[in-house]
Amino acid sequence: MSAGTTTATELERTIEALLFLSSDPVSSEALADAADAELHEVVRALERLREHLEFDRRGLVVREVAGGWSLSSHPDAEVAARRLLSRPRTPPLTPAQAETLSIIAYLQPVSRPEIARIRGVNAESAAATLLERGMIEEAGRSQFGAVLYRTTDLFLRLFGLNSTGELPDPRQFDPSPEVEEELRERLLRVGDVRAGRAASGGSEPADEDEPADGDEPADEGEPADEDEPAGRPGTSAPEVPDAAESD
Repeated sequence: MSAGTTTATELERTIEALLFLSSDPVSSEALADAADAELHEVVRALERLREHLEFDRRGLVVREVAGGWSLSSHPDAEVAARRLLSRPRTPPLTPAQAETLSIIAYLQPVSRPEIARIRGVNAESAAATLLERGMIEEAGRSQFGAVLYRTTDLFLRLFGLNSTGELPDPRQFDPSPEVEEELRERLLRVGDVRAGRAASGGSEPADEDEPADGDEPADEGEPADEDEPAGRPGTSAPEVPDAAESD
């Protein structure tokens, strides 16, 4: 910023306009370049803008998310916003998709055979849908040739995270007795299915949470579950709430 040409208030107003115009989070460096200002001035202006919006109890807030800055609606407006935007433009995540996404978020990069072992069912359909929606992406291949998956910036934006380090600690997961019993029953059913498959020499079970025609065996060239190493930490991923995508 040229000395004396732009006041602090003008810089705040410019940054507010830039954040409003951008559909994606904007980095401090990009804001400084667009506003023709020094980086430290932009950082101070962002903090002042955030404080002013909060002090005036405005309907917008400045948030740091996905490695950048974004202008978002205030959390207090959530109920009214849901009523206004009651028709989701895309369907919410199914339980199978939410489970698959949570496993990828906590263990990334992780392969589909590993996901299937953790869930006890085939993860192909759920992973394909998450890929299509842009919430996960391929991140190379494992030493056994299986495709590895990781979450994207869109995932961070949808869940209001600046990084995956802000995910809830799974060790703090304290389910209700009802949820704990449901999880126990599901694990027992998976154990029974696997025991039956081992005795009969059958193939991997279909995903009970998804249509049967969407849960095919692994793609040719991708190793079966037993080809993956068994040393992956047994971290339990907490349930991810259903989330509707937004632009």
